[in-house]
Amino acid sequence: MGYDEVVLGRRSIRGFKSVAVPKALIREVIELAMRAPSSLNTQPWNFHVVAGAPLNRIRQGNTERNLAGVPDSREFRGHGGYEGVHRERQIEIAKQLFGAMGIERHDQGARKDWVLRGFRQFDAPVSVVVTYDRSIHGGDIAPFDCGAVTNALVNAAWSRGLGCVINSQGIMQSPV
Repeated sequence: MGYDEVVLGRRSIRGFKSVAVPKALIREVIELAMRAPSSLNTQPWNFHVVAGAPLNRIRQGNTERNLAGVPDSREFRGHGGYEGVHRERQIEIAKQLFGAMGIERHDQGARKDWVLRGFRQFDAPVSVVVTYDRSIHGGDIAPFDCGAVTNALVNAAWSRGLGCVINSQGIMQSPV
Protein backbone atom coordinates (compact mmCIF):
# COMPACT_ATOMS: atom_id res chain seq x y z
CA MET A 1 0.00 0.00 0.00
CA GLY A 2 1.51 3.34 -1.05
CA TYR A 3 1.75 6.39 1.21
CA ASP A 4 -1.03 8.31 -0.56
CA GLU A 5 -3.31 5.29 -0.37
CA VAL A 6 -2.67 4.95 3.38
CA VAL A 7 -3.23 8.63 4.15
CA LEU A 8 -6.29 9.01 1.93
CA GLY A 9 -7.83 5.68 2.92
CA ARG A 10 -7.25 5.60 6.68
CA ARG A 11 -10.32 5.94 8.86
CA SER A 12 -10.90 5.99 12.59
CA ILE A 13 -12.32 2.59 13.48
CA ARG A 14 -14.63 2.36 16.49
CA GLY A 15 -15.82 -1.22 16.17
CA PHE A 16 -13.43 -4.14 16.42
CA LYS A 17 -13.42 -7.90 16.03
CA SER A 18 -12.61 -9.81 19.20
CA VAL A 19 -9.58 -11.39 17.56
CA ALA A 20 -6.14 -11.13 19.15
CA VAL A 21 -3.55 -9.19 17.16
CA PRO A 22 -0.31 -11.17 16.82
CA LYS A 23 2.52 -9.75 18.94
CA ALA A 24 4.86 -9.83 15.96
CA LEU A 25 2.48 -7.61 13.99
CA ILE A 26 2.18 -5.14 16.89
CA ARG A 27 5.97 -5.06 17.17
CA GLU A 28 6.28 -4.45 13.41
CA VAL A 29 3.80 -1.55 13.54
CA ILE A 30 5.55 0.06 16.51
CA GLU A 31 9.01 -0.35 14.98
CA LEU A 32 7.81 1.34 11.81
CA ALA A 33 6.11 4.14 13.77
CA MET A 34 9.30 4.80 15.71
CA ARG A 35 10.83 6.06 12.46
CA ALA A 36 8.74 9.22 12.95
CA PRO A 37 10.72 12.45 13.16
CA SER A 38 11.25 14.12 16.53
CA SER A 39 12.82 17.37 17.69
CA LEU A 40 16.60 16.97 17.92
CA ASN A 41 16.04 13.21 17.48
CA THR A 42 15.01 12.99 21.14
CA GLN A 43 12.36 10.32 20.44
CA PRO A 44 10.67 11.08 23.79
CA TRP A 45 7.89 8.53 23.36
CA ASN A 46 7.18 5.29 25.15
CA PHE A 47 4.69 2.67 23.98
CA HIS A 48 2.62 0.70 26.48
CA VAL A 49 0.85 -2.20 24.77
CA VAL A 50 -2.07 -3.60 26.76
CA ALA A 51 -4.29 -6.56 25.88
CA GLY A 52 -6.19 -9.42 27.48
CA ALA A 53 -6.97 -9.38 31.21
CA PRO A 54 -5.03 -6.16 31.99
CA LEU A 55 -6.93 -4.29 29.27
CA ASN A 56 -10.22 -5.68 30.55
CA ARG A 57 -9.38 -4.41 34.07
CA ILE A 58 -8.67 -0.96 32.65
CA ARG A 59 -11.97 -0.99 30.76
CA GLN A 60 -13.88 -2.05 33.86
CA GLY A 61 -12.16 0.57 36.03
CA ASN A 62 -12.76 3.33 33.48
CA THR A 63 -16.43 2.40 33.21
CA GLU A 64 -16.97 2.19 36.98
CA ARG A 65 -15.22 5.52 37.60
CA ASN A 66 -17.16 7.21 34.81
CA LEU A 67 -20.52 5.92 36.03
CA ALA A 68 -19.61 6.98 39.59
CA GLY A 69 -18.94 10.52 38.34
CA VAL A 70 -15.23 10.48 39.23
CA PRO A 71 -13.56 13.48 37.52
CA ASP A 72 -10.92 12.86 34.86
CA SER A 73 -7.52 12.21 36.35
CA ARG A 74 -5.23 11.97 33.36
CA GLU A 75 -1.72 13.24 33.81
CA PHE A 76 -1.70 15.64 30.88
CA ARG A 77 -3.68 18.81 30.66
CA GLY A 78 -6.92 18.77 28.77
CA HIS A 79 -7.98 21.29 26.21
CA GLY A 80 -11.22 22.36 27.87
CA GLY A 81 -14.27 22.79 25.67
CA TYR A 82 -13.92 23.38 21.98
CA GLU A 83 -15.18 26.59 20.42
CA GLY A 84 -15.77 27.99 16.96
CA VAL A 85 -14.88 25.87 13.95
CA HIS A 86 -13.37 23.18 16.20
CA ARG A 87 -16.68 22.74 18.03
CA GLU A 88 -18.52 22.73 14.70
CA ARG A 89 -16.28 19.90 13.45
CA GLN A 90 -16.86 17.98 16.68
CA ILE A 91 -20.64 18.32 16.31
CA GLU A 92 -20.56 17.35 12.64
CA ILE A 93 -18.64 14.13 13.25
CA ALA A 94 -20.93 13.29 16.17
CA LYS A 95 -23.96 13.69 13.89
CA GLN A 96 -22.36 11.41 11.31
CA LEU A 97 -21.37 8.79 13.88
CA PHE A 98 -24.70 8.80 15.69
CA GLY A 99 -26.54 8.67 12.36
CA ALA A 100 -24.50 5.67 11.22
CA MET A 101 -25.11 3.96 14.57
CA GLY A 102 -28.84 4.72 14.53
CA ILE A 103 -28.59 6.77 17.72
CA GLU A 104 -31.30 9.42 17.91
CA ARG A 105 -30.41 12.87 19.27
CA HIS A 106 -32.76 12.53 22.26
CA ASP A 107 -31.77 8.95 23.14
CA GLN A 108 -29.63 9.78 26.16
CA GLY A 109 -29.15 6.12 27.10
CA ALA A 110 -27.67 5.21 23.72
CA ARG A 111 -25.54 8.36 23.74
CA LYS A 112 -24.19 7.50 27.21
CA ASP A 113 -23.44 3.95 26.05
CA TRP A 114 -21.47 5.41 23.15
CA VAL A 115 -19.40 7.52 25.57
CA LEU A 116 -18.76 4.46 27.72
CA ARG A 117 -17.57 2.56 24.64
CA GLY A 118 -14.87 5.20 24.27
CA PHE A 119 -13.80 4.61 27.86
CA ARG A 120 -13.56 0.91 26.95
CA GLN A 121 -11.27 1.73 23.99
CA PHE A 122 -14.17 0.73 21.74
CA ASP A 123 -13.52 -2.90 22.76
CA ALA A 124 -10.37 -3.10 20.62
CA PRO A 125 -8.32 -6.26 21.24
CA VAL A 126 -5.22 -4.20 22.00
CA SER A 127 -4.54 -0.68 23.25
CA VAL A 128 -1.29 1.19 22.65
CA VAL A 129 -0.79 4.09 25.04
CA VAL A 130 1.83 6.62 23.96
CA THR A 131 3.55 8.48 26.80
CA TYR A 132 6.69 10.50 27.43
CA ASP A 133 9.04 10.82 30.40
CA ARG A 134 7.88 13.18 33.17
CA SER A 135 11.38 14.67 33.33
CA ILE A 136 10.68 16.50 30.07
CA HIS A 137 7.13 17.51 30.99
CA GLY A 138 6.20 21.17 30.82
CA GLY A 139 7.22 22.09 27.31
CA ASP A 140 5.31 21.68 24.09
CA ILE A 141 7.97 19.73 22.20
CA ALA A 142 7.47 16.23 23.70
CA PRO A 143 3.67 16.28 23.16
CA PHE A 144 4.27 17.52 19.61
CA ASP A 145 6.71 14.66 18.99
CA CYS A 146 4.25 12.17 20.51
CA GLY A 147 1.62 13.47 18.09
CA ALA A 148 3.98 12.77 15.20
CA VAL A 149 4.69 9.23 16.37
CA THR A 150 0.98 8.61 17.01
CA ASN A 151 0.22 9.65 13.43
CA ALA A 152 2.93 7.30 12.23
CA LEU A 153 1.49 4.54 14.45
CA VAL A 154 -2.04 4.75 13.05
CA ASN A 155 -0.76 4.93 9.48
CA ALA A 156 1.58 1.97 10.04
CA ALA A 157 -1.32 -0.02 11.52
CA TRP A 158 -3.60 0.87 8.61
CA SER A 159 -0.93 -0.09 6.06
CA ARG A 160 -0.81 -3.53 7.72
CA GLY A 161 -4.58 -4.00 7.60
CA LEU A 162 -5.27 -2.97 11.21
CA GLY A 163 -7.91 -0.42 12.07
CA CYS A 164 -7.44 1.90 15.02
CA VAL A 165 -8.61 5.15 16.53
CA ILE A 166 -6.82 7.88 18.46
CA ASN A 167 -8.74 7.92 21.72
CA SER A 168 -7.87 9.94 24.81
CA GLN A 169 -10.95 8.67 26.70
CA GLY A 170 -9.27 5.36 27.40
CA ILE A 171 -6.60 7.06 29.54
CA MET A 172 -8.67 9.74 31.25
CA GLN A 173 -8.74 7.70 34.45
CA SER A 174 -4.99 7.31 35.01
CA PRO A 175 -5.23 5.53 38.40
CA VAL A 176 -6.94 2.63 36.68
